[in-house]
Amino acid sequence: MRNFVLKRILCFFLAIITITAVTAVSAEEKEYTLCKAMTEATGSVIISEQNAETPVPVGTMAKLMTVLLAAEHIEAGKLSLDSKLKTSEYANSMQGAQIWLMPGEEITVDELLKAVIIGNANDASVVLAEKIAVSEEKFAELMNVRAKELGMENTYFTNCSGYYDDDKQISTAHDMARLCAELSKYDFLCGYFTCWRDFVRGGETELVNSNEAVKDYKGLIGFKAGYTENAGYCAALGAERDGVMYISVILGCDDKDKSLSDAKSLLSMGFSQYTVFTPERPKDVPAEIAVRGGISKTVPVESESIRSVVLPNEAAGSVTSRIVMTEYVYAPVEKGRKVGEIQFLRNDKMIFAVDIRTAASAEEMDTKKALCIILKKLLTF
Repeated sequence: MRNFVLKRILCFFLAIITITAVTAVSAEEKEYTLCKAMTEATGSVIISEQNAETPVPVGTMAKLMTVLLAAEHIEAGKLSLDSKLKTSEYANSMQGAQIWLMPGEEITVDELLKAVIIGNANDASVVLAEKIAVSEEKFAELMNVRAKELGMENTYFTNCSGYYDDDKQISTAHDMARLCAELSKYDFLCGYFTCWRDFVRGGETELVNSNEAVKDYKGLIGFKAGYTENAGYCAALGAERDGVMYISVILGCDDKDKSLSDAKSLLSMGFSQYTVFTPERPKDVPAEIAVRGGISKTVPVESESIRSVVLPNEAAGSVTSRIVMTEYVYAPVEKGRKVGEIQFLRNDKMIFAVDIRTAASAEEMDTKKALCIILKKLLTF
C-alpha cells in the first residue's frame, strides 16, 4: 500500500514537471514568419528580400507611423517642438513601456518624440495622437489613410503604439521600408533616431534606445527596433554613405541580436555590392513628332528626367536603351500628352522607363481655319 501511494505521488510530480516543460518549450518555440527587405532610398525598389510582401504582425513598429504623422504636423506648422501638450487620463492608463506621465501633466513635443523614438513610450504616443486627432481611434484612421497614400497596401493599424493588439498591427517588410523612406525626408528626426541615451522631464526619466545599431553602424540615420509576443523581434534601419541611402527591414525574427545583425548585413551588402547608376539619355531621341489634321505639322517633344537606379557593381555597364514612340499624333494635341518612352534595359529586361511627352499643343484644322490660312497666304503673296 505504501509503495502504491509513493508511486502515485511520483507520477503526480512527473506530470507537473512534464506539463511545465512542454509549456516552456512551446513558449520558446513560438514560430514567426521571417521577412526581410533591403531597398534603395525611395523604398520602392527591392534589392534583396525574403517574404518581403508577406503581411505579418509588426507590433510596436506601428510607432513609426505615429512619428511620421507628428513630423508632418510639425513641418506644416500645426505643431512645434516646444509646444506643451497635456496628458489625458487615457494616456496615463497606458501599460508597457512608458515614461509614467500623470493626468494633467504638460510635456513638450520635443520630449514626447524622444520618449516615443528612444524610449518606445506608449503613453507619450497617445499624447501625440490625441493632440493630432483628438482620440486614438481617430488617429488610427489617419494612420491607415497615410499608409494607403504611401502605397502600403498590405498594412493596417489599430492604435498609435502597437503595444496593444500587437497581432492586429499588420504590415510587410516592403511596406515598412516605404514608411522609413518617407521618414528619412525629415532631417530633424535623425537626431532622435540616432540617439542611444537621453533624459526627459528635467533629467528625472532616463531613455535608452532598443536600437543598438545607433552605437556602431556607420552612416545610420534611423529608425527602430522592437519586440512584441506576436510580432517577434523587428528592426528597421536606414543608412547613408557618400550620398547613397539604403533601407533594411527585418520582421518576425526569433532573436534580438539576429534581427539587428541581419538588418545591418543587408545595409552593408547594399554599400559593398551595389552602385547607384544614372543612364545617359540617348542622343537619337526625336525633337518633334508629326501631327495629322492639325494647324501645325509638328509639335516639339521632351523626355522626363532620367532617374538613378541601383544595380550590382558589375552591371552598370550592361544597361542599354531603346526609344519606343509613335510616328504621329492626330490633332488636337494637348501639351503633355504621352507619345512614347525611353526604355532602359539590362539583359533585354526593362528596368525602368521615362515618358516622352509633347512640349506644346496643336489645334485641330477645320474649314474656317483652313480658309484663314489660305487668305493670309494670298494677302502676303
